[in-house]
Amino acid sequence: MNKTIDIIILTGPTGVGKTNLSLEIAKKLNTDIISADSMQVYKGMNIGTDKIMPEQMADIKHYNIDVTTPDKVYSVKEYANRTKSIIEKLDKESKVPFIVGGSGLYIDSIIYDLGFGKKSDPIIRKNLELELKKFGLKRLVTRLKEIDLDYANSIDCQNPRRVIRALEIYEITKNKPSKYLNKKNLRYKNLKYNYRYFVLNREREKLYENINNRVDMMIEDGLIDEVKALYDKYNTKDSALFTAIGYKEIISYLNGEIDKADAIMLIKKNSRNYAKRQLTWFRREKEAIWIDKENKTNSEIIDEIMEKIY
Repeated sequence: MNKTIDIIILTGPTGVGKTNLSLEIAKKLNTDIISADSMQVYKGMNIGTDKIMPEQMADIKHYNIDVTTPDKVYSVKEYANRTKSIIEKLDKESKVPFIVGGSGLYIDSIIYDLGFGKKSDPIIRKNLELELKKFGLKRLVTRLKEIDLDYANSIDCQNPRRVIRALEIYEITKNKPSKYLNKKNLRYKNLKYNYRYFVLNREREKLYENINNRVDMMIEDGLIDEVKALYDKYNTKDSALFTAIGYKEIISYLNGEIDKADAIMLIKKNSRNYAKRQLTWFRREKEAIWIDKENKTNSEIIDEIMEKIY
């Protein structure tokens, strides 16, 4: 019988304060950190993703950061395969695999069997990509909403990859994509892993205040220059820059479509909306342990988490 591996997951909405807390927990567990952030995998996308830098890592090894360049498509399947190998490696080193990040689908790709490759058709996908190029994303989003409004409202419809994948599923199965892509419809877990799934949260107004302040700090730290340098280097149709919050808005500003103030306002708005979607996603996880950060020190939160781990 195959060994079951115990893993720890720490997640929560953008701006809730996962990074510093994760470093302290990793020290307590004497382990490394496996990132579950769909944009921190891209090299150079640092300020806009609030990526931890080597000098901030406190000698704790981080995996799944700076894996590829923004012009390359990095799929959930690739993330899952890579992460499962890392989990095996850490387990052999007698370290508890510790997954940290806010990308719910990335986390689900580890703890659930998502059936990658079972429903895919390259011809259908190619036709949808051609339709996107010819008619734009709005047309595809409208069709998805007509097919499955609830699912469309649960994902980032500004991300063409997500929209195309949902429509591909529909064209192949003639069923709503939520039947195959929503967590509530997943048929079974990946039984290879036992997990503790912790969700950090805090009062909504405080969370939004943190998000707004963080965006202002990103602008001060040079986000516009970072986006310009990446845009000049990786301006391809599949570039992650066109879907990442903080990057797509600055690109619109650089192209003269909106002014700087509007770009900053949109980054804040889109980040807050993303936080809402994240919280909706995490609430579907029945085994999630919610940790309220309000009026608690990091030490108190860590004690609360450690008590629930052991």
